[in-house]
Amino acid sequence: MALRLYNTLTNQKEDFKPVEPGKIGIYVCGPTVYKDSHIGHAVGPVIFDAFKKFLVHQGYEVKLIINITDVDDKIIIESQKQGVSMEELAKKVTASYFECLKQLGVNSVDEFPRATDHIQQILDIIQKLMKKDAAYPVDGDVYFDVTKDDDYGKLSNRRLDEQTEGSRDLASKEKRNAADFALWKAAGDDEIGWDSPWGRGRPGWHIECSAMSMEYLGETFDIHGGGIDLVFPHHENEIAQSETATGKPFANYWLHNGLTRMRTKAASGEWKNEKMSKSLGNIKPIKDLLEQHSPQLLRYFLLSTQYRSPIDFSDEAIEASEKGMMNIYRLLDRVNRITTEDVFGVCSGLENLSASDETDQSLVDSAKQAKDKFIEALEDDFNTAGALAEIFDLCNAINRYVETKKLETVNDTAGKILALETARQVTDLGQILGLFQGPIEDSSSDGLADDLMQLIIELRAQARQDKNYALSDAIRDGLGKLQITLEDRPDGTTGWSRS
Repeated sequence: MALRLYNTLTNQKEDFKPVEPGKIGIYVCGPTVYKDSHIGHAVGPVIFDAFKKFLVHQGYEVKLIINITDVDDKIIIESQKQGVSMEELAKKVTASYFECLKQLGVNSVDEFPRATDHIQQILDIIQKLMKKDAAYPVDGDVYFDVTKDDDYGKLSNRRLDEQTEGSRDLASKEKRNAADFALWKAAGDDEIGWDSPWGRGRPGWHIECSAMSMEYLGETFDIHGGGIDLVFPHHENEIAQSETATGKPFANYWLHNGLTRMRTKAASGEWKNEKMSKSLGNIKPIKDLLEQHSPQLLRYFLLSTQYRSPIDFSDEAIEASEKGMMNIYRLLDRVNRITTEDVFGVCSGLENLSASDETDQSLVDSAKQAKDKFIEALEDDFNTAGALAEIFDLCNAINRYVETKKLETVNDTAGKILALETARQVTDLGQILGLFQGPIEDSSSDGLADDLMQLIIELRAQARQDKNYALSDAIRDGLGKLQITLEDRPDGTTGWSRS
């Protein structure tokens, strides 16, 4: 199956054809660094980092660019509130953002260009537009004339008279058209700014991304990504100014991830989902979440939904993801215990697995089918939810195999090897998405809970050995009331989990 992607530009899935065979360029809009980033700002980087990992696995050479908007009205206003320079604030927030991405396993980004490092490229594009009479100055500002782009609105499917909604521009002066947007904004001597042919000023929001994307990927590149809320005006305006300046297509495929929504209870008692945003005051800062949950869990949570669908964030949703993820880790722990081998080692290859009976063959077939369907799901518009479902099915098949073969009590070397290799297939597939890199670490625990539970498990085992079944059952039932489940196996209690 060929890679198919849903292209917002055409509103349909299309077979993917790169500009240059074997190579893919991807540009993703990053954050405006004026306040600590929330979990919504991690969605795009995690998704496209996983997407790049998959494309590399498929044999492509991929360049992934995620920009940093470090000059903007919001940054200027916030820096004034804090009594620090714009540069100092942007640097501090960017450093915090990078640390969060590092913990989340976002490690495949080739460049994080900053807008302030590309002022000359921005000026060059504006001058091209001026020469084509597609841009015009007004009292130090420079505006793009939307009527110079014959197909303006083709991404958002809005009519020209609808285009003013959502604008980030300063109060308009003498613009030719209400929908015209700022390429350059005048700045006073005491304000942040750079010299230009039209006077001291700073770039508009949209022109920054046009300059940075074309600087690193060329005038026409493969994929432009970002949140669905950026379709208009940001991405629409990027297309207009870029294609007018170059006379060439800008990005061939536009991939938009769904909004991150906060699930909250209204005063009426009804649950509602609303967009997570700083303006609504309902954000979940990434760094706070990383103190409460393991980075692997948060990455798993974000990839558990197909990227175009909204991500509804709540404590309950995180807990549900944790339960699902830990089911996979429990299977890996089980096989590791049975075989005493590292389940995170590389699978030797399904083609090398041999079957001595129907039970063996059934597991081999399940592993091969899971791999094929996993790749098929990702080739179908990067359906990570569908791909993870295949991993779950394989884990269930391995668990059934362990039970049928009684591998926890029977010394079956061939069976243990088969269980080990198929478990390694689970981790191999997960690692394509940056998951299951190794044993999970609980960042919210200091290890005391594990130590206490091990002591309780040992005391219960002693009670059972002494045939004090009343005490043994009382311990199990008491833990059950605390939503703690003991994992009893034929060879003893092997672990515990929170329900």
